[in-house]
Amino acid sequence: MALTGLAGRHSDAAPADVPPAIELRGISKAFGPVQANRNISIRVGKGTIHGIIGENGAGKSTLMSILYGFYRADAGEILINGRPTSIPNSQAAIRAGIGMVFQHFKLVHNFSVVENVILGAEDGALLRPSVDRARRLLAELARDYELDVDPDALIEDLSVGHQQRVEILKALYRHADILILDEPTGVLTPDEADHLFRILANLRDQGKTIILITHKLREIMEITENVSVMRRGEMVATVRTAETSPEQLAELMVGRKVLLHVPKGPASPGRTVLEIEDLRVRDDDGVERLKGISLQIRAGEILGIAGVAGNGQSELLEVLGGIARGTGSVKLNGVPLDLAGRNADGRSRRRAGIAHVPEDRQNLGLIMDFTAWENMAFGYQDDPAYQKNRWLMDNEALRKDAMGKIERFDVRPADCWLPAKSFSGGNQQKIVVAREIERNPDLLLVGQPTRGVDIGAIEFIHRRIVALRDAGKAVLLVSVELDEIMSLADRIAVMFDGRIMGERLPDQTDERELGLLMAGVEATAGKAA
Repeated sequence: MALTGLAGRHSDAAPADVPPAIELRGISKAFGPVQANRNISIRVGKGTIHGIIGENGAGKSTLMSILYGFYRADAGEILINGRPTSIPNSQAAIRAGIGMVFQHFKLVHNFSVVENVILGAEDGALLRPSVDRARRLLAELARDYELDVDPDALIEDLSVGHQQRVEILKALYRHADILILDEPTGVLTPDEADHLFRILANLRDQGKTIILITHKLREIMEITENVSVMRRGEMVATVRTAETSPEQLAELMVGRKVLLHVPKGPASPGRTVLEIEDLRVRDDDGVERLKGISLQIRAGEILGIAGVAGNGQSELLEVLGGIARGTGSVKLNGVPLDLAGRNADGRSRRRAGIAHVPEDRQNLGLIMDFTAWENMAFGYQDDPAYQKNRWLMDNEALRKDAMGKIERFDVRPADCWLPAKSFSGGNQQKIVVAREIERNPDLLLVGQPTRGVDIGAIEFIHRRIVALRDAGKAVLLVSVELDEIMSLADRIAVMFDGRIMGERLPDQTDERELGLLMAGVEATAGKAA
C-alpha cells in the first residue's frame, strides 16, 4: 500500500492558545458487569489525524460511540473546541460538527448517492431544493477532496470503496469538521485504501480533524501524527507516531511482545488433497465468474490466492464450500465432489472433510442474534457427540464444547450465552475460526481470515492456520492483504477476471510482480516449480 509521506509532510504543532478539537476527560462506561471504558482521557489536536488502536474488545468503538452520541457515558466530560458539550444522541453530535463513518456502512442500497446524502438532512417537505443543493455540494467536494462519485448511481451498483466515499460525503454534507472512521480499510482493496488515505490527507490539510480507528499498524505509522493505545477498556498511552514503532505499539496494545510475522518452517507437502480441473461458475445473470480454474493443493501446504476483490476468489470459495454451483471437476482425496446436484451443499462438504471460514462472517458464518454456543455448533449439530437421542440435541454438551473453544481461542467476553452481535468483529471471527479449525478437516477453506481483526488476534489466527498445515492438512487461503499472503502461503496463485494468471513461490517473487499479475499483466520471473 503506497502511503509513504502522507503524514510526514504535515506538522501537528498548533498555537498554544488553540484548544484541541476534541477533549475527553474521565470517560467511563459499563454494560452490566462489563466495564467497557474506564476513566479515559484523550486530547485530539485540530487539523490532525489521530489514530486509536487496541485489541478487539479494548473499548475503542464504545468510546467513539459515546463521542457520536450512540451511548451516554456513566461519568466524564466531552469538550469540543474547548467548550463542554453534551452529546445525548447522534443529532447532537452532528450539530457539534462530528461525523462518523462506520465499518459496516449505513446506506440504503436501492437509493441513489444523492438520495443517501440528503437522507435525514432534507431542507423541507419538497425534495427538489435538497437534491439540487446536494448536487452542487457534491461537485465541490469531488473537486476539493478527490471524492468523485456519480450522484445518480445506485449504492448497490457501487464498489465498496465508492460506497465509503458516500459515507464521507454524507458527513461533509452535514458540515462535519471532525470525522471518525472505524476500521475504514477493512473492506477495501489496496488501491481503494490508497485513495482513501489521499482523501484523508486532503481533508486534514483543509483543517478537518480525523480520528482513525484501525488495527493496521502500517497505516497508523504512515497516516497519523499521534496515536493513542487502549487495552481492556483503559487508555494506556498516547505517543507521537514519529517517535514510536510498530513493535512498540503492538506491545502496548497486547501487554506483551507480539510477533508481527508468525514464524513457520518449510512446508512438507504430501499427497494431493484437492484437485480442480476446468472449474467454471456463472452468476444469476449468466455471467461467467470462474473461467476454467485448475489447481492442486497437497497435504501439509498452504496455497494462497491473491487478487483484487471481485476477480473470482469469492466464487471459488463458495463453489468449493457448497454455497454456489459450477461445472468441471473437483476431487477431494481422489473422490469427485458434486458441483451441481443434490449433494452440492455445505453439509455434504463438511461430511467429506472440508471446513469453511467464509469471507463474510456476519452473513455467511454466523447468525447474529443466536448465542455464541449455538453459532459454534452450526453445521456440526448432528455430530453424535451432541445428541441425547434421535430427536434431541444435548445442549449442555454443546455449551461445554463451546466454552472449551472460547477458552482455547481467547474469545472475549468469555460468555457463551452472549449473542454473536454482542462480540466485536475480531471475536466474531474467532468464533467462526474455532468452529471450523477444531473439526480437524482435511481441507480448510479460509477467506479473509483477519479482516477487521486486531494485531493480537491476527497473530493467534495465523498460528492456528500454520499449525493446521503442520498437522498435515491442506489450506486454501484467500486474502486481499498481500503481506498476509506472502507471510503464510507456501505457494501463491494470482487470480484476475476469473482466471489463474500464474503461480509463484513467496521467496521468488515480490509485491510488484504479484501486483502486475493482479492487474492482468503476465510476468515471467519467479514462476513456481
